[in-house]
Amino acid sequence: MSLSQFISAKKADVTAKRERRKEARPGELLDAALDLFVEKGFAATHAEEVAKRAGVSKGTLFLYFQTKEDLFKAVVRANISGRFQEWSDELGRYEGSTPALLRHFVTAWWERVGATRASGITKLMMSEARNFPELAAFYQREVVEPGQDLVRRILQRGVDRGEFRPMDTNQTVYCVLAPMIFLMIWKHSVGACVNSAHLLVPEDYLAAQIETLLHGVCLPQAAGAAPIPEKKT
Repeated sequence: MSLSQFISAKKADVTAKRERRKEARPGELLDAALDLFVEKGFAATHAEEVAKRAGVSKGTLFLYFQTKEDLFKAVVRANISGRFQEWSDELGRYEGSTPALLRHFVTAWWERVGATRASGITKLMMSEARNFPELAAFYQREVVEPGQDLVRRILQRGVDRGEFRPMDTNQTVYCVLAPMIFLMIWKHSVGACVNSAHLLVPEDYLAAQIETLLHGVCLPQAAGAAPIPEKKT
């Protein structure tokens, strides 16, 4: 290889590395922002900190995200709301019983969101929503409403198939979601500070909650329990 060919090859290699680095930057910025938002909250996180943790300049950060609010929205979409279509499609393809579907939904939620850093976004929103109403409205629209709709579809599926008793699905949605919200708050508050693993194991807690719920909404035979005998007159 001649000297000119060697220099050209080196330049091409450097250019390629720079391009790969440029393509990776949005993801690196979102990862850094997620860490800081969960650790410090939205208000206490500064753009300079995000850029520094991602290994770029503040100016580079604003090339991709014009404001801190835009950055937060991108974090939510990348980690939670952008996945709802995938989860909706998965629900539509499910062929098992609705009790099994509800168990699968709760277990999959823990594996994909609850057990990850992204679960800290829920605690952040609950603690800071009042100070940032525009972000609260965004979160309601992008996360809360699609999540409720997904659970409502599961419950209505059970009713339509004769596996769940008739119910007000708009209210029963909260019976499903409340234990999940509690677990995220616990994980990013008390659970992060004290050794309480022997008191609350997330997987066991969720299993207990879902079984309790199912025996409340299922017809006895659908829940796997003996039918309740009729009273003799």
